[in-house]
Parts: sequence; C-alpha cells; structure tokens
Amino acid sequence: MHTDPPQNKLLQQLSDEEQQAVMRHGKTIEMHFGQVLCEEGKNCGFVYLPLSGYISILTSVQQNQRLEVGLIGNEGILGALVSIGVETSPVQAIVQGHGLALQIEHQAFNAELKRCVKLQQILQQYLAFYVVQLTRLVCCNHYHETEPRLARWLLMTHDRAGGDQFFLTHQYLAFMLGVRRSSVTEAAGSLLEKKIIDYHRGQIHILNRPALEKASCSCYRTLLDKQPQFLPGSFHQDVACVR
Repeated sequence: MHTDPPQNKLLQQLSDEEQQAVMRHGKTIEMHFGQVLCEEGKNCGFVYLPLSGYISILTSVQQNQRLEVGLIGNEGILGALVSIGVETSPVQAIVQGHGLALQIEHQAFNAELKRCVKLQQILQQYLAFYVVQLTRLVCCNHYHETEPRLARWLLMTHDRAGGDQFFLTHQYLAFMLGVRRSSVTEAAGSLLEKKIIDYHRGQIHILNRPALEKASCSCYRTLLDKQPQFLPGSFHQDVACVR
C-alpha cells in the first residue's frame, strides 16, 4: 500500500526551491514520547518543524505544576518566536506523539528568514494563529468542565496523530489538563460508556468521531473555523524569496 511521505504543511506553502533552501540547513530527527525539546526560560538553540507526530506546549502554573496551552503537529513549528528575535522559550515543549521533525539551528533558520520573504509571511500568519489558539485554550481550561475539555483535547490529538489510536495514560492526561487523575478517569469513563472511545492500558482508540465532536466544548470548532484565516493557504503566489 502506498503511503505519502511525512511532510510539514508550512513548508508545503513554499516552492520546491524554497523548501530545499530551508531543509538544507536542518536534519530529520526522531521524536520520542515524553522527550523534552525545550525548557521554559531557556534557549533550546533549534526550531522544529514536525513532519509527523505532535508536541505539547506547557506553561508553569506554580512550582512542579504545568498546564497544556497548545499542541503542535505537522501544521506548525516549534520555535517560531525566533522570527521576531525571541530565542528564549516562554514555554516547555514535550513530545506527545512519536514522529519525525526537521531540526534547524536558530542561526541558520534566521539566515534563511532574511532571504525569504514568503517564509517570513508564513511564520507571521502562524504566530497570529498561535496567539488565537493560546488565548482560546487558556479560557477553555478556566471555564469548561473536564469531560468536554478532554473531548476537545482528544480531537486535537486525533487531528495530528495520523490514525485512530494513540498512547496516553490517565496520569499524563491529568498532567495535560491540569486536573486530578480521578477527574480524568471519570471523564474518560463517561466517553467509554457512551462508546465514543475505547481505552485500555494507555491505548486510546477513537470509535465515534462525530460523537466526540458533540461531546467537546465549543473551543475545538471555534479554533478549527478560525484556522483557515491565519494558517498558510491563501498567500499570493507572486511572493518569492529574494536571493
């Protein structure tokens, strides 16, 4: 069976020549579940363009307590703030789903940014959407109950997982959602009872995607509807790299 090679959707907005110019600065690495790609308050030295898999973005609530405020798959980039001169990460980034990523050093990436107007525009659009996602998820984490938040998070993960099954423990879900493990167990049990998901030893299987969307809070659909307004796809074709 033919399988399309993993790709990053931001890079796909560039011409073949422009893509090659960016990719020659980097190397493809394997991302492993639980791997920390950057720490809050530190310079990780790289940007990451996921080709497959996905990365959780977390912020500190208080000492030893973190909350997920974003998710990056092959639609995005980790470290986009270097495009506006910020190299110190304001968040922690942990690999949530095993996959591949293009890793590029900050200095090399910035050099390519200076040469490529189209790449600059793509990152500006992405950063705009990232702010929208960040503010929406902060509100979601504050106002919405655990079960619809869990459904929203499972939908976002499903969009990036490349399949109906992925690995997550209750403890890790509690960590991501900023709630007690018992709350996640209760919420996941409700979705399990409704036959929306199956869950066994950390393996989550999405059984009924439409039902999961109905169980989710409105934040998932809001972000999905806003995404085309910000992410690449409507740029003028005449924007090109200046070399």
